[in-house]
Amino acid sequence: MRGGRKEGSLLRRCCDYLRRRAAQFGWGSVLLFIALDGCAKLASYDRPPPNPAPWYTLWSNYQAKFIDPQGRVIDWDDGGVTTSEGQAYALFFSLAANDRPLFHKILTWTQNNLAQGSLAAHLPAWRWGERSNKSWGVLDKNSAADADLWIAYTLIQAGRLWHRDSYTAIGTLLAKRIAQKEVVDLKGMGPMLIPGKHGFEIGPDTYVFNPSYMPLSVVEGLANALPHGPWKAMAAHLPAFIQESAPHGFAPDWIAYSPKQRYHTAPQGPEGSYNAIRVYLWAGMCNPNTKGATHILHSVNGMARYLRNHLLPPLRTDWQNGGVAGKAPVGFSAALIPYLARYGMSAAVHNQWLRLDADYDQATGLYGSQPHYYDQNLALFGLGWVYKTIRFSPHGALVPLWAHDDSQHQ
Repeated sequence: MRGGRKEGSLLRRCCDYLRRRAAQFGWGSVLLFIALDGCAKLASYDRPPPNPAPWYTLWSNYQAKFIDPQGRVIDWDDGGVTTSEGQAYALFFSLAANDRPLFHKILTWTQNNLAQGSLAAHLPAWRWGERSNKSWGVLDKNSAADADLWIAYTLIQAGRLWHRDSYTAIGTLLAKRIAQKEVVDLKGMGPMLIPGKHGFEIGPDTYVFNPSYMPLSVVEGLANALPHGPWKAMAAHLPAFIQESAPHGFAPDWIAYSPKQRYHTAPQGPEGSYNAIRVYLWAGMCNPNTKGATHILHSVNGMARYLRNHLLPPLRTDWQNGGVAGKAPVGFSAALIPYLARYGMSAAVHNQWLRLDADYDQATGLYGSQPHYYDQNLALFGLGWVYKTIRFSPHGALVPLWAHDDSQHQ
């Protein structure tokens, strides 16, 4: 978040300037974002924050720590493995940063090592690393549908923004393969994304789903780019899916569904934690004018209720009974800033910023004394929204700051 004392000083000056302008013109309804040093208000959604540089600094520090010169994203906390999720997020962030050389490196490594040379022809394997015989390669050939979805979406958006037909073509073919291999059409629900091509059908017409795998912005973006696929129908019933899977306002990591039993506990249990945190993140980042966005936001209001009376988010929630437990890592606080901002909860947002400041490591420019890969990814998404380096149009198109047009997402 902080690129050094100079950036913090600039941000304080900008906040002071906005306060003076508010006093001068009577902008009583304008909410100012607290960004680095104790500004206690939120910025209005239609006014860009004063300085996007902290996001670019965080992204640069992330690259130094987690991305090798080939374009491979390394999860050091998991034995140095690479996942399709990590590659997908890095591909997306490089597009948001308008970094074409890095985008090409990440895409090339992903295709060559996870997709047998072609994302147009194969779903990527989800896990790559050192094998027991000390060789390096694919550790698990199964797919991870959330990564696949993000990669397809990002390639289609890159094709549009950079005018690269090859990216559009790869993304379109990958999206069609996802529709073939990772989408099921269930009675009483419609087309839904299963978490991977194998292992998630646990009985006749009974599947396990992961709500965090289906960001409405991404599904809506695919629906508009590929109107003949399953994405439009999926986007239409996704709000009801989120609502029914969160009866107490807390999203689950995993949930099972069948036409007879409807929503019930998955074999993984009723917990909502490292996966579920992204449901609140996607809800906060989604354009409020996207159809169903407000429905989803208010369906997962449990975290907002909790943070009205608690400083920091819990590590675990229970979607069935509303129970909470544990202390979440710093990435959870970053992920919840857009969500809490949508609720207008300035005090709760301020608390999360304080957490980020408290856990900021000056030596690495990352969050945590031992920065974890996942925390930084959550922060890059959440702070990307704050600094408008990442925004979505009402129809799910990526609107990065470098191609900024307020009219597309207000």
